[in-house]
Amino acid sequence: MPRIARLVLLVCFTLSLLTTAASFAAEPIPIGSRLELLVDDTLIDSRSDNARFELHHPTPREVVFTYDKPWEGSGCGYQSIFKDGDKYRMYYKAWHLNVQEKKFGPANSNFTCYAESDDGIHWTRPDLGLFSFPPGSGDKHNNIVIGKARRDWMKSAKPDPVHPAVFKDENPACPPDAKYKAILRSRGTHGLLALKSPDGIHWSLMAEEPVITKGAFDSENLAFWDPATKQYRAYWRYFTKGTTNEKNWKPSGLRDIRTATSDDFIHWSEPQDLKYGNAPPEQLYTNQIKPYYRAPHILVGFPTRYVERGWSKSMEQLPEFKHRKMRSSISNRYGMAITEGLFMTSRDGVNFKRWPEAFLRPGIERKDTWNYGHQYIAWQLVETKSDIAGAPDELSLYATEGYWTGEGSKLRRYTMRIDGFVSINAPLKGGEITTKPITFTGKELKLNFSTSAAGGITVELQTPEGQPIEGFTEADCIELFGDTISRSVNWKKGSDVSSLVGKPVRLKIKLKDADLYSFKFEN
Repeated sequence: MPRIARLVLLVCFTLSLLTTAASFAAEPIPIGSRLELLVDDTLIDSRSDNARFELHHPTPREVVFTYDKPWEGSGCGYQSIFKDGDKYRMYYKAWHLNVQEKKFGPANSNFTCYAESDDGIHWTRPDLGLFSFPPGSGDKHNNIVIGKARRDWMKSAKPDPVHPAVFKDENPACPPDAKYKAILRSRGTHGLLALKSPDGIHWSLMAEEPVITKGAFDSENLAFWDPATKQYRAYWRYFTKGTTNEKNWKPSGLRDIRTATSDDFIHWSEPQDLKYGNAPPEQLYTNQIKPYYRAPHILVGFPTRYVERGWSKSMEQLPEFKHRKMRSSISNRYGMAITEGLFMTSRDGVNFKRWPEAFLRPGIERKDTWNYGHQYIAWQLVETKSDIAGAPDELSLYATEGYWTGEGSKLRRYTMRIDGFVSINAPLKGGEITTKPITFTGKELKLNFSTSAAGGITVELQTPEGQPIEGFTEADCIELFGDTISRSVNWKKGSDVSSLVGKPVRLKIKLKDADLYSFKFEN
């Protein structure tokens, strides 16, 4: 072997040893008994070429809501959906886009409305009796929960009810009169207003002036209590270039997302712009970020990707071409822009892994689709019953159709398996991953997985140095197969792993024709 070749091999071997030694010397990651989604490589030390991350996609279901009341219209959206005890709540903007040749016509709709459901599928509008519609008519038989003005709000505060984001505050120290909170854009002083409510129906300002002011805010802006960091976190729209304030509106660059944190919902930290690793720069219209309810240390987001494709033969053959051309008479982009849903995750609130492929495509061409505002995903997902008898609960998420193309937009439900955003997938010939050293608490290791009838999964527990632990080797593991959101891993001596609690271990997981979505050590 030539001397140079030997030198190159020696250098490579040395680097490999150093990398391996550094990996072995790394401090173990404490995961306790929390659920770990396989949405990123935070816990993964190595994986074979045949083991890959696979993004999964929701299944379209029924239209669950049509915004066809006189105070609603074709621009309804920006839904905040969450489960509150036995009830599902939905808050949404009521707005009508009266599209006419070369102009928008007048519209009286400019409200935040409220609906509720017992199952997340069938929704009703409670008669709240708070605001008149038409304005000044005295008729309060509607579900308007926030109007254009409130007598008990200061004159300087001009809330914009068509940019709402509402949540139930999970802060243990939250006072009863602020159990529900909301963020609304201000139409007066530039920024975001903070609102509170004891019941989710009757709202008041928490501060007379906007609490966040550095941004554009012409989208759905939101905030929530982050149980992992024990503080409030907000996400909102900004443009990477240009000027966007109440006196000078000249946005430029990309539509993007900004964040800040707060201990009291009033005083916020200096904003940080989100980072997406190697993901390409893209126009992100909304963000829809929230802690995943089963693994709140992981933030999941469903931003809207905004794409201007330009006019072409394909654009002309998309649904409702006549209406598309009418919209473009107002602004060319109103007719040729297309939107769809993306998926991204973060463990620190600033650095996100964003999938470049669409999570929720516009789908098969049909009326009310493939337009500007289509597939705006609601904030956020909820757990609902499956319509398959005997099947476990599933996740429901919701997205907008018919945005400004008719008299009233619609909300369609989509479903997917619990934890089922991304999996580690391997073909029948097999693939494997090995985790970094971790420590855990609990008695059993449980997996959320799916295999074919011929496929399977085995798990080996190793020392930090990569040595199989007696009794927990691959040869001892009883292969798992099936399709379940929770099943214990068993070895020949059983499933009890409590003898390893607190000790650094690695998981070596082999898969064949299988998907692994999440794992958890639990009692």
